[in-house]
Amino acid sequence: MSAFLTSPVAVATPVADRLRITEVFLSLQGEARDAGWPTVFVRLTGCPLRCQYCDTAYAFHGGEWRDIDAILAEVASQGVRHVCVTGGEPLSQKRCVSLLERLCEAGYIVSLETSGAIDIAAVDPRVSRVVDVKTPGSAEVARNRWENLALLTAHDQVKFVLCDRADYEWARNVVAEHGLAARCDVLFSPSKAELSSRELADWIVADRLPVRFQMQLHKLLWDDAPGR
Repeated sequence: MSAFLTSPVAVATPVADRLRITEVFLSLQGEARDAGWPTVFVRLTGCPLRCQYCDTAYAFHGGEWRDIDAILAEVASQGVRHVCVTGGEPLSQKRCVSLLERLCEAGYIVSLETSGAIDIAAVDPRVSRVVDVKTPGSAEVARNRWENLALLTAHDQVKFVLCDRADYEWARNVVAEHGLAARCDVLFSPSKAELSSRELADWIVADRLPVRFQMQLHKLLWDDAPGR
């Protein structure tokens, strides 16, 4: 009777969840509902969009792979309650959803800045989703995932960055058509190099729009310096 010898079966060691990270830094939140709060920013690498006014093109490539545990440890070392996960486009990395959930479980006040081009349905409901709607002036209007707008709740925010009067009128129509002001906070911002802040403010007041005018506080303080 033959004896059969079997070799030990190799068992793969589980690999910790990792994300490609451009930077983690402490600053003031410069926009949206939490503007002014000391906030830890976790900037993920990569973005499928190329908005013509993008100020974070340095996050399109590069970065380094980091375990989610290591990211959480660095966030904890900063000693503040607010955390913003941003990019690039953070949802272009599937494990971003796991990071957001872990941050919520750790008790942070968490926001997500996303382009609106990727499905937000899987994002933990404890996260405040700050969803861009790309205007014609952005050069990426075709990338809007309109289905995301129906998913927004009072905990979320929707943001329009406007380049000119045509963008303003387009955005005003989108807000009305989708009933966004009744669904969540609506934010209108001027593209810094293209539209006067005062001009946009005057348009909003004249039309009595149910939206919040905002300027990017971090740009007023530090211009476009990375890590600020």
